[in-house]
Amino acid sequence: MYVPSHFAVDEVATRRLLAGQSTADLVTATPRGLVATFLPILYEPAGDGYGSVLGHVARANDQWRLPVLGEALMIVHGADAYVSPSWYPSKAAHGRVVPTWDYAAAHVYGRLVVHDDPVWLESLVRRLTDKHEAPRAQPWSVDDAPAPYVAGQLGAIVGVEVTVTRIETKAKWSQNRPAPDIDGVIEGLGTTGQVDAAQAVRAARPVPGPWP
Repeated sequence: MYVPSHFAVDEVATRRLLAGQSTADLVTATPRGLVATFLPILYEPAGDGYGSVLGHVARANDQWRLPVLGEALMIVHGADAYVSPSWYPSKAAHGRVVPTWDYAAAHVYGRLVVHDDPVWLESLVRRLTDKHEAPRAQPWSVDDAPAPYVAGQLGAIVGVEVTVTRIETKAKWSQNRPAPDIDGVIEGLGTTGQVDAAQAVRAARPVPGPWP
């Protein structure tokens, strides 16, 4: 991933991004060529290193069966937003502005481990369900479904885990723009209802340096 220094992300922010996302694209190079699957994920941190990213795919999806050539890659997408040059005060000053896109993303590399194990899968499915049902007034539970039905559904999926060896993370939130332009982006995103992106731009605002 191309990461200019002003869009670089430290380890703490990288872990926070991974923990906050619910989906990713699993990409593997195989003897058949590149294969990709969009899947729900859970990030499992570790005391040393980056830990693992867990998910599951349909049993009928051949990706889990195909040998992986080199590392597996999970592409994790954070918030993103189109940035209009009309939001920049500098547009009125000199006009030398163009549209861009602000976003956060992580490329997670590591070894792909396949879990064709109903116990492992049930634990993952319960954790995924609990995570997404938690905000609901009456959260659905795996136990709400008949046990034989759940067993059948678990038999139709296979677990995948990327044990992380390295991560490339980028958070492009207008840090390369002058302060008035950053203010304009925050206001523009807020006006168009893109609250998450506006908050990200605000949080990433460069800290002013000391007076010379």
